[in-house]
Parts: sequence; structure tokens; C-alpha cells
Amino acid sequence: MKILLVRLRLLGDVVFTTPLVRALKRRYPDAHLTYVVEPAAAAVVHGNPNLNDVVVIPKNTGIRRLREDFAFARRLRRAQFDVAIDLHGGPRSAWLVWTSAAPMRIGYRTRGRTWMYSHVVARPADLSPQHSVLKQWELLAPLSIGDCDRSRDAVEMPGNRAATERVERVLAQAGIGQAHSLIVLHVSAGNPFRRWPQEYFAALVVQLARHAPGRRFVLTSGPSDAGAARAIMERIQVLSQEAAGAVFNPPLDVDDLRALIARATLYIGGDSGPLHIAATTHTPIVALFGPTLAERSMPWRDPRWFAESVDAGPLRCRPCKQRACEPGDFRCLTGISPERVAAAAERALAATRAEAEPRLRALV
Repeated sequence: MKILLVRLRLLGDVVFTTPLVRALKRRYPDAHLTYVVEPAAAAVVHGNPNLNDVVVIPKNTGIRRLREDFAFARRLRRAQFDVAIDLHGGPRSAWLVWTSAAPMRIGYRTRGRTWMYSHVVARPADLSPQHSVLKQWELLAPLSIGDCDRSRDAVEMPGNRAATERVERVLAQAGIGQAHSLIVLHVSAGNPFRRWPQEYFAALVVQLARHAPGRRFVLTSGPSDAGAARAIMERIQVLSQEAAGAVFNPPLDVDDLRALIARATLYIGGDSGPLHIAATTHTPIVALFGPTLAERSMPWRDPRWFAESVDAGPLRCRPCKQRACEPGDFRCLTGISPERVAAAAERALAATRAEAEPRLRALV
């Protein structure tokens, strides 16, 4: 059997599909699985042991995109897939699944595109509290694959040895060793409605640094908000020279980011792609939720690994479609105080120490 999977666009959304990929391989161990993805999220599925092929389709526009898509469609048709699953539901992914000519084409019920599929699944409402992993999982219903179990079907992203070595060199150059408690904070989001205030991040770092001088902090930010980390570092410099000396902002690609988080003692960040990259590691997580719900986007990982959400509590305007702030003051973000996030971070670090103590005693 040959199975085609198409998931375009965002980093976190591709991470959310990885439990489904594992379930397909478990159900059809001899199947040949091909995953089509755009460049920005390709690192998530490169090296996935459950995939036979990862095909990266360029994200172009205009006439160039039309030419490339028609050539790509011919390639898909020649491959003679038995099953094609549209994990995205957008016009481009639906068209690619349709042009594959697979006898079984599975996708969400979407106005104007339902006819492209042979098997249709109801699409949950965008603001429903159902977790995104489970929304993707529903596309497996026509294949009679059972329920998703968080312990067995966690998200995954393979580690990259070269990235791990690069990150160790970067940390060594910054004077960060194994004795330091390394905290990674992702301080941006592609969507401005999910950006926790920069001054709050700065205050959080200063508070955590004062609590334990041996802590070191790496600030990361994505291409859509690349200056955020630098601006926060400048603010920390004003607040505390001591804390400023413990903060770094190295250049990282997606593989490097995953390696860095896996090496860290704690990850803190909002609902964006890096949060879900963090979920593929065992590193404790403190997740900040503004206009989105933890029920929908909490790290989907084995419950053994610490993850805690922090939000502003129930608000009439939350969740929202993130097109305009109805009250105008972004209270879902400003209502999350640095003190509450720091308290969650201390709980995460304490839980990590408690887990490590029995192992350390066994070594003595």
C-alpha cells in the first residue's frame, strides 16, 4: 500500500500530525508513506522513522507556483498512491490530493472542496476546545484506526546529531556548561495576538535569575518577530546587569532549536510552533496561552513529562479568531503576570529536581 500525506503551512501544525503518522505505520507496517510539506516545517518530519519519503514543495506565488504545482501533480499521479490524506484542508492541499488520483482520498468537509475527496470527515469548528492532534486524528476514521492515546501517540521530531553538536559548541562558547540550569524562552509568535509583552519576558528573566544565580537563559525568536529577543535583552540590561550577563540569543535553525530545548532544564513560551517542538522532548514546559485554549493546543506529550499552562483565566472574549482585540487592551496576554509564570517555572524546576534525586542517589 502507498499512502500520501499532505500538510502545508505551519510548524506546529506539522508537529500535530506526527501521532497520526505513527498510527498509520502501526496499522499498515508494510505501507510506503510519503509526506508532502513546505520548507519552513520540513525539519519536523525529515528523519521520521515512520515515513519512507519526505517531499518538500516550494512555497511560491503566481505563475511560478502554477507551473511547479502542475509538474508536482503529475509526479504524484505517476506514483500511483492507494490512499491520499489531506491533513491541511486548504485549496492547494486539496487540489494536490485530488490530482494524485488515489482511489481513496480523505479530507475535511469544506465548502467548495468536498468533491475532491472520496471520503469526507466533518471539520471541527476553529474555536472548539478539541485538541488539534485529535482533530487531525479524525481523518483516520475511514481507515478504522482506533483512539489516540497521549502516552502512546505523543508528538515526535527526531533528534539531529549535527544540530546537537552545533548547540553544544554554541553553549560552550557562551560559557554555559552542564552545571548551569539552562532555561529557553521563546519570546515571539508569528501571530501578534499571541505575543506576551516584551517587558513581561524581561521581568520574568530577572526574577528567575535572582532566585538562582547559576541559571542561564537563551532567548529565541522567529523570523516574523526577529527583533523581539534583542529588544528584551536590552530591557533586561536596564533592569539588572547581573541578569543581563546570563542571557544569550544565538542564531538557530529548527533542528538547532529542537536540540537546544532537549538540552535545556526548562522551556517557556506561548502558543507557537516552538512550543510544539518542545513537546517532542522530555524537557519541562511552561506554556502561555492568550487568545487560544490549552485544551486545543497544550503540548501533546506523555503525561510523565512536566507541562503546565498559564493563562489569564475565563474571559468573555476568549478564545477569539485573532483578527481584532474586542476589548482593545489584549487582556488575555497582559492578564498573565510575570510572577505567575515564574511560580510555574519554579514548580517545573522543582519537579525536575525531584525526579533526578533518586537517580543521583543510585550513583553514589
